[in-house]
Amino acid sequence: MSSRTPVGQTRERIYWFVRKQIERGLPPTVREVQEEFGFRAVQSAREHLERLVSDGRLVKQLGKARGYSLPSYDLPEPDEVLVPVLGAIQAGPLNTAIENLEGHIPLRTRIAEGIFGLRIRGESMTGVGIFPGDIVLVRSQTTAKSGDIVVALVDDEATIKTLKIRQKQLELHPANPNFKPIVPFPGHCSIIGKVIEVRRFLEGGLH
Repeated sequence: MSSRTPVGQTRERIYWFVRKQIERGLPPTVREVQEEFGFRAVQSAREHLERLVSDGRLVKQLGKARGYSLPSYDLPEPDEVLVPVLGAIQAGPLNTAIENLEGHIPLRTRIAEGIFGLRIRGESMTGVGIFPGDIVLVRSQTTAKSGDIVVALVDDEATIKTLKIRQKQLELHPANPNFKPIVPFPGHCSIIGKVIEVRRFLEGGLH
């Protein structure tokens, strides 16, 4: 970045970069802003972000690396979109995921990219209110935090469980005492996505 760029123009570019990332659901860290704009010191990025916060254009949650958000009055209205329901997934013993399109389900969201639905089979997650026949809405992502409910692939089989990370080892825990945790061998488990919502229909529900 040229040092001749006026400070105000640089800050405006940073604002729109951060805003775009927030609207995609990926608030940037200070270091990511530094790298995006080629600042030599992370403090330069931090000062711009702090000024945007003090100006009321961004909101910062203390203690969170990705804690930047837009003020509530500045959030765009979510649109209703149709996201695909890609078949069934086992919430019990491991079972190969079915990827046949069943239909679509409406979702009000600002960012629909990467979201899909899966119909639940099995009873291992009833303790967190996920029952056979429910549809879980999943955001595609390859990482998750301990405690997140995830769709995971163990070798070639998919399942939905609560992720627990112990000393870098991934464990997949059910929410039903009748089922045992799954502790895959290192390198044999990958995260497909994170469950963000559960839908239950007495009848119909798909388009």
